[in-house]
Amino acid sequence: MKKVGVFLAATLLSSSIYAAEVAGVNVPDTLKNDGASELKLNGAGVREKWMMDLYVGALYLKERDNDAVKIIMQEDEMAIRLEMVSNMVTSERMTNSTLEGFENATHGNTAPLQPQIDAFLATFKEPIKKGDVFEMVYVPGEGVKIYKNSQLKNTVAGEAFKQALFGIWLSDQPAQKSLKAEMLGQKG
Repeated sequence: MKKVGVFLAATLLSSSIYAAEVAGVNVPDTLKNDGASELKLNGAGVREKWMMDLYVGALYLKERDNDAVKIIMQEDEMAIRLEMVSNMVTSERMTNSTLEGFENATHGNTAPLQPQIDAFLATFKEPIKKGDVFEMVYVPGEGVKIYKNSQLKNTVAGEAFKQALFGIWLSDQPAQKSLKAEMLGQKG
């Protein structure tokens, strides 16, 4: 019994010291960008397609939560971090899959958000390569700040846009159900 207690203590201690590792990517325990508070890792997982790992997606919140609807709807700081783990993710493929994600997250009603969606998609016009990191940080009153490799690329305003964007991964039609569960800390 003593060995189990020592093992549990060591496990808890190590999880608070080290970042999570997912598909060979060290996912930071916290995320902080200009204008936002320090956000905590809620969960992380892998986006796969055709049995290939494409990127590691991570959700950051002020406080851990596993209620997807609540997270999408709340007006609070939060972030999604995507780290590319494949050279198969191109600008064109990322744009197309993101457009499909917006369609799914809005149940086909993207028209009211089209200017914001277009501004967001402009972030993917530059070539995308393995190791690139995209961070989408929502700051109430400012909008979603989009970073590529720690450089601010754009800020897209609007709470409805934020809800649609986070809905790509957390809605009832997510990019991938297993990734949604992992981002919500429900498995992994």
